[in-house]
Amino acid sequence: MQKGTFLLEMRHIEKSFPGVRALADASLAVRAGTVHALMGENGAGKSTLMKCLFGIYAEDEGEILLEGKPVRFESPREALNHGVAMVHQELNQALKRSVMDNVWLGRYPTRLGIFTSEREMYKKTRNVLENLEISIDPRRIMSTLSVAQRQMVEIAKAVSYNAKIIVLDEPTSSLTESEVEHLFHIIEVLKKRGCGIIYISHKMEEILRISDDITVMRDGMHVETAPAAEMNMEKIIKLMVGRELSNRFPPKTAQPGEIVFEAKNISSRYQKVNRVSLNVRRGEIVGLAGLAGAGRSEFFENVFGLSARAEGELYLEGRRIFNKNAREAKQNGFAFVTEERRATGIFGILNITENTTISSIPSFSYGKLLINDRKRAAKTDELIGRLSVKTASRSTQIRTLSGGNQQKVIFGRWLLTDPDILLLDEPTRGIDVGAKYEIYQLIEDLATRGKSVLMISSELPELLGVCHRIYVMSGGEITGEVRAADTTQEEIMRLAAQNA
Repeated sequence: MQKGTFLLEMRHIEKSFPGVRALADASLAVRAGTVHALMGENGAGKSTLMKCLFGIYAEDEGEILLEGKPVRFESPREALNHGVAMVHQELNQALKRSVMDNVWLGRYPTRLGIFTSEREMYKKTRNVLENLEISIDPRRIMSTLSVAQRQMVEIAKAVSYNAKIIVLDEPTSSLTESEVEHLFHIIEVLKKRGCGIIYISHKMEEILRISDDITVMRDGMHVETAPAAEMNMEKIIKLMVGRELSNRFPPKTAQPGEIVFEAKNISSRYQKVNRVSLNVRRGEIVGLAGLAGAGRSEFFENVFGLSARAEGELYLEGRRIFNKNAREAKQNGFAFVTEERRATGIFGILNITENTTISSIPSFSYGKLLINDRKRAAKTDELIGRLSVKTASRSTQIRTLSGGNQQKVIFGRWLLTDPDILLLDEPTRGIDVGAKYEIYQLIEDLATRGKSVLMISSELPELLGVCHRIYVMSGGEITGEVRAADTTQEEIMRLAAQNA
């Protein structure tokens, strides 16, 4: 099929769930040999549309054409067998198995139709990886690979199915700049092979750089499709949110006061944290910048009592504290919003009420045994309205929400504990521009109320736009401290690369 021909067409797709219409009139047409960006706020219907394509959901109305022929996949396996693959943001892999096991899981090459042929599996895996210019040993155990390498393995797996359509969902959210460049190179290789790439991301600069076409969705409907060359950041934002969004960040109105929290010479017993010292003032938002592997998340885990401390001291309002575990940290007024919300943030099979109130159960209890469900429900409804969580009801399982709405629920959970020190690890990762602004405003409001915020972000414009001060980490150490108003991205990158 030649470049420019529609490889995939999704026409007027509709999908409803109890109490909510997820897709009202969604359409998408992807040309062979192109990257087609799919954009929209969290809850706009992007994931639901892709799940209809991939056989996870069955659409209620509409049709899907693959190479001009109507298809309706009953399962992801059927979609894969027809050349439609999806690389999810949260990778679901067999981490204790090898790369080649993960690529060929469920369809191992065999000898005599009976015995698994490790030699053939190794050979086929190596060929796929080499064709994509991916330098990974097929025998490596998955758990020893970086997130970027694991993502490359998923792309290789998709190619091993001779995929014609590959969906990449937030593929760069955990990657360094060099890893992003490698991913973009692989995408160019796939384009030359005639693949159609559906690229889902909230990173505007990335979208405008790599895409050939852009489709914007809003409220479950198709809003506009246009060549990327005819789009710009302002136009995309307006199409996504349905209004002008003149500023990416709210104004900094909080006035930092006296020092509230200090970490002195913190070193981790088993992790890459070496004599880290920093402080946060009352009503201050402090950023923590650095490259992947710099030790930022590990430092937060140490402060919150999730990892063993080798040395160092913590002080809260001049009083020494220990935070030996998460319970003690919470009692001392700390809250921790983790980076991997699906793995360490949400309880997927529980509903929104249970996820929101799980860290503050005592405040909803009669004595030690009985829970006031009416009070829990009222407080959950209040937070759903305050944080603009898009959901059918508070009884909805949280795993069915979009990433941005899951993140809002996690914020709501910690707000109910009324913390004094908030540790936020990539709080806007995988969240659209409209929801990002709401999160930024929430952080600013907390600082205005006298709360202190420590915030990790891999997006330098975000740190500069939200924070008062920024500490930079490299190789497990603090390599610099800068004022956001007086520094540049270049200076922060120079400090971040110092021990890399």
